[in-house]
Amino acid sequence: MRSRLGALLWRAVLAAVLVCCIGLLPWLSHTDPALTVLKARSADRDATPEVLADIRAQLGLGEDPLGLLGQWLAGLPRGDAGRSWISGADVLPGVLDALGASLLLMVVALAVALVTAAGVCARTLYLGARRQLEGRPAGGSGSAVLAALPEFLTASVLATVVGVQWGWLPALGWYGPQWTVLPALALGLPAGAVLGRLLDDQLPAAFVEPWALAAAARGLPGRSIARKALRRCVPGLLPNLGLFVVGLTGGSVAVEQIFDIPGLGRTTLQAAIAQDLPVLQAGTLVLVALAAVTTVAARLLIGPALRDGALHTLHRPSPPVRRILPFVYGLLLTVVISLGLPRDPLALDTAARLRPPSAAHPFGTDALGRDVLARVAHGALDTLLLALAISALALTAGVLLGLLPRLSGPLVDTVNAVPPVLAALLVAAVWGSGSVTPVLAVAVVAWAPLAAHTSALLRQERATLHLTATRALGAGPGYLLRSELLPAVLPPVTRHALLRLPGIALALASLGFLGLGAQPPSPEWGLLLAENQPYAERAPWAVLAPATVLALLGALAVTAAGGLRRPRPRRPRAADPLVGEQPSERPESVGAG
Repeated sequence: MRSRLGALLWRAVLAAVLVCCIGLLPWLSHTDPALTVLKARSADRDATPEVLADIRAQLGLGEDPLGLLGQWLAGLPRGDAGRSWISGADVLPGVLDALGASLLLMVVALAVALVTAAGVCARTLYLGARRQLEGRPAGGSGSAVLAALPEFLTASVLATVVGVQWGWLPALGWYGPQWTVLPALALGLPAGAVLGRLLDDQLPAAFVEPWALAAAARGLPGRSIARKALRRCVPGLLPNLGLFVVGLTGGSVAVEQIFDIPGLGRTTLQAAIAQDLPVLQAGTLVLVALAAVTTVAARLLIGPALRDGALHTLHRPSPPVRRILPFVYGLLLTVVISLGLPRDPLALDTAARLRPPSAAHPFGTDALGRDVLARVAHGALDTLLLALAISALALTAGVLLGLLPRLSGPLVDTVNAVPPVLAALLVAAVWGSGSVTPVLAVAVVAWAPLAAHTSALLRQERATLHLTATRALGAGPGYLLRSELLPAVLPPVTRHALLRLPGIALALASLGFLGLGAQPPSPEWGLLLAENQPYAERAPWAVLAPATVLALLGALAVTAAGGLRRPRPRRPRAADPLVGEQPSERPESVGAG
């Protein structure tokens, strides 16, 4: 009970700190909120001292910022979230309407994600039900390509082709259930690919657990064993599924912008840009509350299995995987970069605008006649190096914080409730705008899924029989962490980090697409996609080139991650280290699980 109260208090403190930082955003960024509000209300009106003084009087900006924040917090218990600084309307009804639109979109997108995840792991389920998984290499290139597709690019293609050219479904607006299909596909397909890969990573070990072998020996149908194996792997994925729920609700800013959806992500973005603090604070607080609710729901769904100490580890030595594919994808990526680096990414040729691929320009040219291959290659250096650096930092922070679930649990929920766009704006307020802003913004939120995954796997591993036996033989916490827990947790979390490497590149690209990242004439991939997206119908190669390289990066990351497996244990020696004869060796006979 005391630990629950402590976690609740820690969660409340983090939410209060986040809301306070947002409430002080104009003062942290050293901007005049009256001037920002005036530009948002009427861009053509002159910012005279009299006009600005009138706005300050209307909004009470002459008071101390902390006093203004205190007044807003005092109204929350009464259900009063203040009035919008831009429209003057009550904040709470508008935020709740936006939340309703985002929740509906999230539900449909989550359904798409679950169907996609089922398709990704269908091969493993089929082979496992027929007991044909032994020695089969892991797949995943197709799901990697799907996970690496930029959401905003998928949304643009669906809106242009399916919605406008073919006319099958509405592309703009928010007037009924059929308007949710295209944006839900844009959001759900990449999320489902990532979720499916995480699930497919654990399924092979579930099919060789004693209960599965006994069920097969008794003649239980393969379909039933597959369902139970799927259920066996769910506890380790529920925390990440909760993160997907919150991310699909508040992090779908670019998709809501493209499809003109009045959701919470778009509302929060508009409020952040206009510094409409009451709306921004209320929207962020709603996202934090949603994150807390999903966390509690995930823990309730896990059930008592993790408390019984009767599980078997899902992270056993795996058969070798195909190692040729990473070299193939890496070679293709290297060839593209090598061919483009000698070319000038900034050279203009207005007479060669939007030229199709040719011998002179293998990837064609953009709207200014610049060589797309050169821009993709030069942008790859910055994008790949930044994505790798952020991934390494996120992996280190995620594992370290994941080992302290009571500390990191509420912190993960709070960080995950902050969309990368809002994080970029907060970082820009403190550090200033520039090329470092998107890097810091993505790094601030990138560690959260890895920490949640680490905590879930650690909790699951602690409930296994072999760990209980090792502890009973006298092993201390340090030995268990070093020799049993970390070797079981690090490989899947590292594979997860590699799987999210394209996602980090996409987050950087999304910020560039929304104008918060690199600025022209930089060849950064997100900026390339943003610049060429209006010409997608006339010159699809200008968009497909950076998107294809992103997909190639995703395939490389996933196939390389497949080689990160727990090493097969050595044969135990005669002396057992737990009785003090050879402390340098690990008790493989006890820890084999």
